[in-house]
Amino acid sequence: MHRTFIPGIAPPLLQSEPAWWFAFVGNKLLVRAEAKVSEIPNLISLTEIGLEPVRTQFLGTLDGQPCYSAELPKDAIAPDGMVLQGLRELYGTLDEQLYALSGRAIQIVEWDRTHQYCGHCATGTTQLSHERAKRCPKCGLVNYPRLSPAIIVLVSRGEELLLARAPRFPPGMYSVLAGFVEPGESLEETVVREVREEVGIEVKDIRYFGSQPWPFPNSLMIGFTATYASGDIVIEPQELVDAAWFSKDNLPQIPPKLSIARKLIDSFVL
Repeated sequence: MHRTFIPGIAPPLLQSEPAWWFAFVGNKLLVRAEAKVSEIPNLISLTEIGLEPVRTQFLGTLDGQPCYSAELPKDAIAPDGMVLQGLRELYGTLDEQLYALSGRAIQIVEWDRTHQYCGHCATGTTQLSHERAKRCPKCGLVNYPRLSPAIIVLVSRGEELLLARAPRFPPGMYSVLAGFVEPGESLEETVVREVREEVGIEVKDIRYFGSQPWPFPNSLMIGFTATYASGDIVIEPQELVDAAWFSKDNLPQIPPKLSIARKLIDSFVL
């Protein structure tokens, strides 16, 4: 069942009804865990389960119910019946919308934590009441939550697709190419540069596919498709350990369905 999330900045004046609490110790989310199902705590306050957050942030409402993110102390221990888990491990065990909100929450928690002071003059910052931003009361510098745009592209050659393997990947896994946008670049220019740098080939027919927030830690993945134009594969050894053309019916291990990388691959193969 689809529910409606409405982002918000100002919390209710009185928190008198249960709310969704996305509480983190570092990058680990607090959840109730039963068998293969995980649940976000639904409480009026985290103090009900013996936790005192360092900071909290109002996220908005989900079907009218308040949602909060919270930074817990580094030494906080999960209460009985609860565990602390990373978002990657929680994929598939949390409700899809609550999982998406968890990704939003961890980015806002991290932004709040790292922007308590002005980066220009070191004065304590103030949360603005009308938007997700912090302002320095001394020099006026305004900081918004950081997003790091990155392209991810599926390159095809007839019935084949280009997949590559980075050193950090799990054993045997291959994926499509990706890379961060540099200052002054368009997204299409980033596609051309990243493909050229990582595998030495040229591409054409660049088309937008879709996008996905990627909170690891704060990326926005912008997906494209492109077709092979020219060149032979020559990998950049500092980025990749292998790259090759694969046919649709002979794929290696590929990323899980969580990722836009998998959506790009599935759209080509299926």
